[in-house]
Amino acid sequence: MIHGSIPALITPFLDGELDRPALEDLVEWQIQEGSHGLVAVGTTGESPTLSHEEHQEVIEIIVKKTKGRIPVIAGAGSNNTTESIDLMKFAKRVGADAALVVAPYYNKPNQEGLLLHFKMLNDCCDLPIIVYNIPGRSVVDIEVSTMSKLAKLKNIIGVKDATGDVSRASDTRNSCGNRFIQLSGEDASALGFNAHGGTGCISVIANVAPRLSSDFQNAMSKGDFDKAISLQDKLLPLHRAAFLEPSPCPIKYALNRLEKCQNEVRAPLVPINERTRSKMDEALAHANLIS
Repeated sequence: MIHGSIPALITPFLDGELDRPALEDLVEWQIQEGSHGLVAVGTTGESPTLSHEEHQEVIEIIVKKTKGRIPVIAGAGSNNTTESIDLMKFAKRVGADAALVVAPYYNKPNQEGLLLHFKMLNDCCDLPIIVYNIPGRSVVDIEVSTMSKLAKLKNIIGVKDATGDVSRASDTRNSCGNRFIQLSGEDASALGFNAHGGTGCISVIANVAPRLSSDFQNAMSKGDFDKAISLQDKLLPLHRAAFLEPSPCPIKYALNRLEKCQNEVRAPLVPINERTRSKMDEALAHANLIS
């Protein structure tokens, strides 16, 4: 069920508030462009600056607008296990198909603490969990041996791997089995990640290039590497431009250029500078998304 191109959807703002019509339009556009799923309120959705009420509202809007046409994976991560449990239960209640749960950040639990955290989430409700391993942000790495133990729990079905080590997919497959879902958390290396056995990407770039991103993942799933490499070459400047400044600031600018939302982020994030705008414009033109 969960595979392919899965945009980590941005949260559009208008004058500092949620832009609900823009969010609904983005969901519909993503579905029509062939995205295989959606992540609601991940980091790209500016989850750190949303209130709890906004966090829940965004998930509910996306679930209702999607109407079961593609899976919705609700962001439910926190460095507070109790808070994460509450988000999990809410996501289950409103009809999300799975939860994306990042490794607890800042308090730096050891491997035993990670096992306890995810075991408590596994037990709190019957909602599938994608574990999000991103040492660069959380400052802890969920080791393969720990992931193997998590994979044995009923509701933990896969991982979003943002370690940057594409060979980790092979280690994880050997440790967790072929049924354990592996999604790349880094667009530029998704090609290599899939070659090692991954089955998709929770993507930043799919926010602005959903059709190209879904075509790329479809080509990979069919083993058509020539087409996948051609699409990779078209998308690579976007992958680079998207992280010249903190995400999702470049993506919000790009979506504004495509007239999909306002170029508005919340403090402490700020709009991108002129140099990054120029690079993003070049990347959008390279991908034939603007003239």
